[in-house]
Amino acid sequence: MTEVALVDWSKIPDVGAVALLTTAFASLARHGRSPSSGIWLTGWLMIVLHFAAFMFLPAPGWIGLAASFLGLSALIWAGILFMWASVPYRTQLSSRLMLLVLFATNTFYIGLNTIAPAGHWLLVPAALLFGALPLAIALQDLRSFTDPLRWTLVVLYAALSVFLLAVESRPGNGSDLAMNGVLFTVYFGCGLHFWYAYRRATSGALITIVGFFAWANVFTIAPLMEAYLPNFHLENEVWNLPKYVVAVGMILLLLEDQIEHNKYLALHDELTGLPNRRLFQDRLASALERARRTGSKAALLLVDLDHFKQVNDTEGHHIGDVLLKHVSQLFMGRIRRSDTVARTGGDEFAVILEEPVSRAHAMRVSRSLTELLDNPLELEGRMVQIGASIGIAVFPEDATDAEALCIAADRRMYAGKHASRMTAASMLPRPISHHPLSATEA
Repeated sequence: MTEVALVDWSKIPDVGAVALLTTAFASLARHGRSPSSGIWLTGWLMIVLHFAAFMFLPAPGWIGLAASFLGLSALIWAGILFMWASVPYRTQLSSRLMLLVLFATNTFYIGLNTIAPAGHWLLVPAALLFGALPLAIALQDLRSFTDPLRWTLVVLYAALSVFLLAVESRPGNGSDLAMNGVLFTVYFGCGLHFWYAYRRATSGALITIVGFFAWANVFTIAPLMEAYLPNFHLENEVWNLPKYVVAVGMILLLLEDQIEHNKYLALHDELTGLPNRRLFQDRLASALERARRTGSKAALLLVDLDHFKQVNDTEGHHIGDVLLKHVSQLFMGRIRRSDTVARTGGDEFAVILEEPVSRAHAMRVSRSLTELLDNPLELEGRMVQIGASIGIAVFPEDATDAEALCIAADRRMYAGKHASRMTAASMLPRPISHHPLSATEA
């Protein structure tokens, strides 16, 4: 009598390989966290669970059934998470409802497919739910969402519903065809979602998208080969290859995003998102070159916030940071798209005004920016009062190169700051001197 194996130890290399890739992915995601990386990591943990559960497929009775259900469910949960991570509106309530619906309908169908015989009456309503529930959510929020991804998902699952109704009752291989259809839909959907979200010519995007489409077609090619080429055998590692391709592609995507983020930080202020001094100097040089070539003008405004140190000292650095972000948003709302606002120092900003521009226009912009800060600002329930000193220099009237233009604007800014201080001091009440009267004065 032969002993029945309870564990398929041949799955150990797959579990180990995916676990190592997931560990590498987790390390990258931790150092350069993106909005999607946490969801991707959860998906790869589901893939590890999928391989671990499939180790127990040979076990008899309920253990084998539970392993099949858990392994297939984890594989589908991973695909749904990968899809959802690519949805730009996933924080919306309808998107979260769609996620729950996909989890519920897929899990319900896998459970029925695992334990129910082919042709069981519950399989029909379960198949109908695939098409009906996503459509209901889409129609319920029709006015708010017209994104093509929403309707791509609805059409994809409507097609799956029709396919399941056609094949799930077939004797013999109906259950297998239905299961392959569900898996194909999930991973074909992943390919479509990633193609939509990462339309860029990079290695990471290309490898990930191709990997997902190859992963989806495992569930079409394998049944076709089994039906028409029964004597042709491929090792399981070949069918698992697309999983590793996708893992490598996602790791490359994270690296590419980190590189782009580092490039962004090299040219932008991390707190406000405005161009930093380096990018400001590049843009100023470009603006002057354009003005010189066309015989037009350009203007530079250097802005220094008044009383910023007092805000930091009295309210704390957190409120100071909130203030800087608020000021940057105010300034961005008052200039044209063709102009530039940059943060060039702790409490210093610079504005580059390009053609059409004149000194009168630059002065109007200066007054507009000053007026924004004349009134008290409410920041997280606290009222703070600041002001601004602004120096203006116009090319080519005040200077003919970037360095000289900055010096001219800087001098005028500090001259204006000094004048405002003198004005404020002159308005203070003077002390009255009491001198004893001389005898002659008396």
